[in-house]
Amino acid sequence: MGSDTVTGTAEWREAPEESEAGRRRSQGGRTAPHGGEGPGGGLRYGSRPLWVEEPARRHPVPDPVRAAAVRAVLVIAVTLIQAMVAFLCTLAGSWLAFPMVMSSVAGTVVATWAAVDVWVTRQVWNQRHGVISEPSSTARALRRERRARRRQERAALREQERIRRRGGAGQLSHP
Repeated sequence: MGSDTVTGTAEWREAPEESEAGRRRSQGGRTAPHGGEGPGGGLRYGSRPLWVEEPARRHPVPDPVRAAAVRAVLVIAVTLIQAMVAFLCTLAGSWLAFPMVMSSVAGTVVATWAAVDVWVTRQVWNQRHGVISEPSSTARALRRERRARRRQERAALREQERIRRRGGAGQLSHP
């Protein structure tokens, strides 16, 4: 009780040489067969942690797109609150109803702009950084050209450095 491990029947049926506990036993470590820590301080036989933390490889959404989405959510939330306040002020017959309705209309325009901004930011990011889905992708061709250009620049710099190290030997006296 209170343990952070789960034991299933599949682990108990495993051959000792295939399980982690079996490997530990064959290496000289002793484990308890039915719960708790074994005399050697190892894990229980056939137990495993509830979860294993794995670092995320990358964000599912690029940072600029995520920032635009957060802005959009905040603007839409504020607009919905404004609309609700305008509705309640209208029901109550408050003098604040008209200004709130006007601000809700303006908020709706801004919220629409924010939602479109997410879409545009995503499209721009995809176009610039290339989500490659087919061999003829323009992003792939641009990257290939950029790499070739950098390669040529590095080769020219190496050649200049090599000539400098030789003291200028091999250079023509006039261009």
